[in-house]
Amino acid sequence: MKIIIVGAGISGCAAYLSLQKHLPQAPGDEHSYKIYEAYDTSRDTNFRERTDATADSGEESTRSATLVVGGGLGLGPNGLNVLKRLDESLYRETVRSGYPYSNFKIRSAYGWTLMDVSATAEIDGQTMKSVAMSRHSIWKVLRDRIPDDVIVNKKISRVIVRGSPSKKHLIEFTDGSEPVEADLVLGADGLKSTVKRALFDTESAEQDPYPPQYEGLTGVGGFHTVTESLRKHIPKGTMTITFGGNGFFGYMYSSSAATDDHQDSPSHLPTPGDTITWWSTYGIDECPDPKTVDKSAINQDLKARHANWKDPVIQEIIASVEVETMWPTWTTPELPVWYKDGVVLLGDAAHALPPTSGQGSGQALEDVESFSLFLSYYLRKAYQDIRKEFPEKEAIQLAAKKYMELREPHVKAILDEARQRQQSKKSMNIVQEFIMYLFLYLVGCFASANPSKEFKEYNVADEVQKILLEENDNESVG
Repeated sequence: MKIIIVGAGISGCAAYLSLQKHLPQAPGDEHSYKIYEAYDTSRDTNFRERTDATADSGEESTRSATLVVGGGLGLGPNGLNVLKRLDESLYRETVRSGYPYSNFKIRSAYGWTLMDVSATAEIDGQTMKSVAMSRHSIWKVLRDRIPDDVIVNKKISRVIVRGSPSKKHLIEFTDGSEPVEADLVLGADGLKSTVKRALFDTESAEQDPYPPQYEGLTGVGGFHTVTESLRKHIPKGTMTITFGGNGFFGYMYSSSAATDDHQDSPSHLPTPGDTITWWSTYGIDECPDPKTVDKSAINQDLKARHANWKDPVIQEIIASVEVETMWPTWTTPELPVWYKDGVVLLGDAAHALPPTSGQGSGQALEDVESFSLFLSYYLRKAYQDIRKEFPEKEAIQLAAKKYMELREPHVKAILDEARQRQQSKKSMNIVQEFIMYLFLYLVGCFASANPSKEFKEYNVADEVQKILLEENDNESVG
């Protein structure tokens, strides 16, 4: 079977490694893999924030599955466990590249602590923390395990879905080079996915029946070196999130000390390293255009927005950093389907989540594992039935169907919760601001100390196994 993955970001790289691990080989044949990516993804690609206004301008500003969208992320226990099941060494290297945190400290712009929230999960009798890192760090851990000749730097212009069992799908390129064929096409190409358009019979790759939705929020952020004056104010193992009447500000350590013996364990809190990741998010009704953004205005706005906030960490950051662009918050509209005749969407291409979810990368990794496990199961059954002329096509379709049935309601629940939270990050008057503070304080006093616990402890492999066991039981009864 010829497998093509479009996009060499986190989803695409994880998909390659997961399929390689789980898929059975066809009798007398081997699966072949190619990953097509529009950007440079060589092993020595260095992390760089996209600071020039043209780098992520226009269409590319929303292509969030690719390497070029920099910044930090938090990977929850559920996402970490996908990596652990995939490869223990990959998992430990990922943890080592970031910094574990056990709780969120929610504060007001006036300096009051409103609530402390757990960022941990109990998995197999062990407390596992979340891990903060740069997007580049987790990508590089995945990328280093992929042979160079598997990834081709070419931009896809169109995917043509061929429903006939005897025909392969066709992938065309923007440079006019010879199209290639594939039995399975995985769209891991982000928010403005070209593969997504192939599912809905658009006449042109330029047409998108489900364009990205701007969520009314825009952010700036980056990484900052930890000074001694900062270190004494940053709690170990904590993500600090400060809410105000005109947005919010977050920061946390993004690296651990190289000398710490527990650097690769998310069950411990290692000694913090020398970098933090920070971000400021606020509401803007009209989506800003990265191509015309005024860099001096961004910096002035950052300083003015948080000038009176009482946190000394925030004050030192805004006094010393120079941001050069901003990233609007985009989501994918609810799609009626994530697959068609062996063309399947993963991660942001199927369901881009806002940063407030804290689950973007985790959900992409869960997509990858669940689809790989379903496809492995149905391929094994197909290869045992030599009477069928096109067993792989049927196996792919069944796997894609089960994958969406499992994943769509779970992701939607996360999106709904994230949208509720992000309402508190838009501008409000002083009365609304203090009502928000009171609400957060009361939630901290009376509600669960670990909201979203079910998402952090979710084991997608177990959920797949439940579905397959039930299917086997039904077949036995039948």
